[in-house]
Amino acid sequence: MSSETRTPDCADKVKLADDSWSLNYVTGNLFSSPVDEALAHCISEDCRMGAGIAVMFKQKFGGVPELKEQKKLTGQCAVLTRDTRFVYYLITKKKATHKPTYDSLRQSLEDMKSHCIKNGVTRISMPRIGCGLDRLKWSKVSEMLIQIFKCTDISITIYSLPQKTETTVMKEHMLR
Repeated sequence: MSSETRTPDCADKVKLADDSWSLNYVTGNLFSSPVDEALAHCISEDCRMGAGIAVMFKQKFGGVPELKEQKKLTGQCAVLTRDTRFVYYLITKKKATHKPTYDSLRQSLEDMKSHCIKNGVTRISMPRIGCGLDRLKWSKVSEMLIQIFKCTDISITIYSLPQKTETTVMKEHMLR
């Protein structure tokens, strides 16, 4: 590989495998992803998880006291271990009623990346993080994912529900 084809921010990586990183898109239920893939989503420091997909994470994985014990702050990533996978909780805002910033999302993604590298995680499934109830723009978030993970061997799969199902599921969980 010539130095001209290597991107400058990857130059410090000793071995850059071809096709080791990817950003994939799937229409389907995030919780049907392979059990050996890590999962990730965004929450607030208060770990309320009272709306959107966070409700489903809380129901499926529990662990709210365990998350609170980690005392993670905005821009960090809390982690639960469940069976054969890590479940990442990107802390993107102080309170559930607040909105995240692109900077807080970037910092929490960097923290998650560090954990992945230290623990040999190479596949993560997630929703369009920060773009549901938190209202960030997917075009900016997807570019951020590319910038953060492109020089790793971590592949990310983005799950989206079919449009009608997504609307129904979100409304059901907002009424609770």
